[in-house]
Amino acid sequence: MKIKTSVALGEDTLHSMRELVRDGRFRNKSHVMEFAIKQLLREVSNGN
Repeated sequence: MKIKTSVALGEDTLHSMRELVRDGRFRNKSHVMEFAIKQLLREVSNGN
């Protein structure tokens, strides 16, 4: 189940996210965020 939330991001970060979506690498900004957070959690759990 997906739950809506809100975050505050810098303009540069938001612009970069939009570029990733526009380039077709991700479906939407939520997809970018979910991918990035999962990647971070994997790295943290591996002690990196």
